[in-house]
Amino acid sequence: MTAYTDLMAAMTATDAGFTAHVTDDWRQGRTTYGGLSAALCVEAAQRTFPEAPPLRSAQFAFVGPAAGELSIQVKPLRQGKSTLFVAVDLLGEQGVATHGVLTFGAARASVVAYGEVPCPAIARPEACEPFFPGDRGGPSFVGQFEVRMAGGARPLSGGAPEYLLWIRHRDPAARSLSALVALADTPPPPAMTLFPTFGPISTMTWALDIVGLPDQHDDGWRLLRSRAETIGDGYSTQDMTLWDGAGTPLIVARQNVAVFI
Repeated sequence: MTAYTDLMAAMTATDAGFTAHVTDDWRQGRTTYGGLSAALCVEAAQRTFPEAPPLRSAQFAFVGPAAGELSIQVKPLRQGKSTLFVAVDLLGEQGVATHGVLTFGAARASVVAYGEVPCPAIARPEACEPFFPGDRGGPSFVGQFEVRMAGGARPLSGGAPEYLLWIRHRDPAARSLSALVALADTPPPPAMTLFPTFGPISTMTWALDIVGLPDQHDDGWRLLRSRAETIGDGYSTQDMTLWDGAGTPLIVARQNVAVFI
């Protein structure tokens, strides 16, 4: 199994951007796991602009499948005094696989402060059972993560389309911002709780906001709530929130997912 940090360390700079090799243990069906595709875009942008302010927001369109040898192209869209907008394309043999627009922004003094993203009160990970069968079931990439069920339903269970999961990288060194992005897309769409049988799905778009960063010395566990809001006409909309173990919100996100069942 290729560790996350080893895969990122093997990214190579080229005249056109970067190249990366995604091994089969990071695949989701015929393509690279979406969270890793987004993470590669983030990593490439940060390496291209090492002096950029913190990443605040990102939007990703998963245009097509790609795995194996990939190239990454980074293009600045606009740079102001405190913000930087960057476009990133992840390409495979068939062209663009993932297109991202990343927004970096410096902190500024403000008289306004507010936060209302309460973390659910649930059992700690060690008291929760594995989410995937045998802790390794499902697509190839899930073996890269530990996933424990803290609440909600399972796929095909008929329960309300919501997950509440503890998740973390099996690679203990995966503590970068891009690693956090890779982690945030771990579970299948919660719409699958209502599936009568397993069927194909495909994430179309993913929009996320970075609202906090975890302690670099904690145990790496993150709590993810993923909840479907609408399911119909072969698509599902879902909202997602990621907290650290202390209950601090880290990522607030939305996805649009195609369902083929």
